[in-house]
Amino acid sequence: MSTLTTNPLDVITLRKDFPVLDQKVNGQPLIYFDNAATSQKPVSVIQAISDFYLKDNSNVHRGIHDLSNRATTAFEQARLKVTKFINATSEEEIIFTRGTTEGINLLAEAWGRTFLKPGDTILLTQMEHHSNMVPWQIVSQHTGATLDYLTVNGDEGLLDMGELENKLSSGKVKLLAFTHISNTLGTINPAKQMCTLARHYGAVSMIDAAQSIGHCPVDVQDLDCDFLVFSGHKMCGPTGIGVLWGRKALLDSMPPYQSGGNMIDRVEYIHSTYKSAPARFEAGTPDIAGAIGLGAAVDYIEAIGRETIFTHDLELTAYALDQMRGIENIRILGPAQNHAGSICFVFPKAHASDIVTLADAHGIALRGGHHCNQALMHHFGLEATARASFYLYNTTTEVDIFVRTLKQIAKML
Repeated sequence: MSTLTTNPLDVITLRKDFPVLDQKVNGQPLIYFDNAATSQKPVSVIQAISDFYLKDNSNVHRGIHDLSNRATTAFEQARLKVTKFINATSEEEIIFTRGTTEGINLLAEAWGRTFLKPGDTILLTQMEHHSNMVPWQIVSQHTGATLDYLTVNGDEGLLDMGELENKLSSGKVKLLAFTHISNTLGTINPAKQMCTLARHYGAVSMIDAAQSIGHCPVDVQDLDCDFLVFSGHKMCGPTGIGVLWGRKALLDSMPPYQSGGNMIDRVEYIHSTYKSAPARFEAGTPDIAGAIGLGAAVDYIEAIGRETIFTHDLELTAYALDQMRGIENIRILGPAQNHAGSICFVFPKAHASDIVTLADAHGIALRGGHHCNQALMHHFGLEATARASFYLYNTTTEVDIFVRTLKQIAKML
């Protein structure tokens, strides 16, 4: 791992840890602005995965030979790293999943179908990713619970805490599930305030931390939430690994999400009993290498410091927004201030896909589409936007090139 300076972020040194960035696309140096979809991986994470397969490859928990013991130790050390990373009270509260989507589906099936009933309300926000909408839609159909949404106000995309308290005070809301940072708007929601309000009115809270986990400090005890989910691939880790954190008492009250090996206590021909969390929710052979890679990503981010990363993200985004606002006919969604590192924008005479294609010709990787926010797009009268999203290895020089390219595109329209 590189030796990194802190505050400000030493981006030039840090970029050497990401060889994928040192290439050309369409004859131009790659500018990777698609970090909200997935981040790049440092050499240390890639090496940790490679080392497991080269030296320690074996299944975990069920063996007593040396390779199995080493694999189990590395797997459980990754769980302990995540425990400390989010300040959970115990590693027994850390469930490895395939990512944020599976974490929410696990929660919807195991908690939602068990505890929700007709007359209950599931409260979401209009800015939620499909992964935090569709599972609850399905649960509502099976349980008779009602879906409700907090309004996103104006192009700035902010929530009204007065509306939240008004809905919670009805006593009908049993679950408040919301995104910490919007992948489309860049809105940083007041998560602690929202969770505290939910607890005051007797509602369980769940935070989708997919866009925040690798960008800013996330402390589940300070946030006062009941559940939190995130993916490894958005925080320098590998794809196919994620985490559901839950308060131990709540996890122990939930039935299994999947069944099979490892999650059982005792199996007879007619009846079985199950282990407690986390094993209860980790049926079958887990993504061992993915968990080890996630642990290495935690090490990498902690060596830099999440406060340092967050400051870098906010400053780079503010710099980009300041320049983008001078582009003719551009419409930018999201907060004017305190805007996290995702910027969605449109030109009235161009489809988002065309913007992304033209940017790619200049070596700039953007994302175009609804960003798994179709309902939110419709709320704004749109079908799609282009999105630039930043991370710890992006620079102001890259932003300058990006803005110059957008100005050229604007003249073509």
